[in-house]
Amino acid sequence: MPQLASEELRGQKRPGLTRRKRETRQEKIARANAIARHLAQAYPGAECPLTHKNTFELLVAVILSAQCTDAAVNKVTPELFRRFPTPDALRQAAITDIETLIRTLGLFRAKAKSLRRCAQQLVDECNGEVPATMVELTHLAGVGRKTANVILGHAFNKPGIAVDTHCKRLSRRLGLTRQQDPAKIEHDLARLLAPEEWTGFSHRLILHGRAVCHARKPACQTCAFRELCPSREEILDYD
Repeated sequence: MPQLASEELRGQKRPGLTRRKRETRQEKIARANAIARHLAQAYPGAECPLTHKNTFELLVAVILSAQCTDAAVNKVTPELFRRFPTPDALRQAAITDIETLIRTLGLFRAKAKSLRRCAQQLVDECNGEVPATMVELTHLAGVGRKTANVILGHAFNKPGIAVDTHCKRLSRRLGLTRQQDPAKIEHDLARLLAPEEWTGFSHRLILHGRAVCHARKPACQTCAFRELCPSREEILDYD
């Protein structure tokens, strides 16, 4: 009997909710761009929060930021950069020395190995310079598409959508994608927005996820573009 009851309820609408009309592609594009405009007003700066003085320092900081807060990374990088200011210096560092400097960060042992390996690649394959293409960047140790897009957008002014956990969560919550894979989410967002919007949009979406659209209890009442969010009704009705 419990199984039959479950089957009967499966097709019913949840109380208080109405089924939305399927959104056309043009409607979704218009809504995505409206969201982008609201984000630009709410977070006009959209500067990279990781402290750095050059592209090499930015690369190191972004690698360290995986599963860490930017504030935590900014606490360890000044001394790291003072000790190892160039790829050549970092590739010659002892792993234990790097680990000691970044010990307060999550996955510090794996990150120490990635940093030294990445520095070695920069020296051996890139003449000590951080490359400016997705293919070359993702070939480096510790660098995935998210990291590469941050570097491309903030260091080389090349459009890129950095899909971290916040960007992934909000993109799905806002109904801009149904995908789970970051690369596919990046593809979906790129089809909705003009390239010049990519870097700022993904960065601001991350900021909005931290400040307002929290994972467990989003602050919909304070969201500037809540009327554009298809998840808002469900979140408010079941708060």
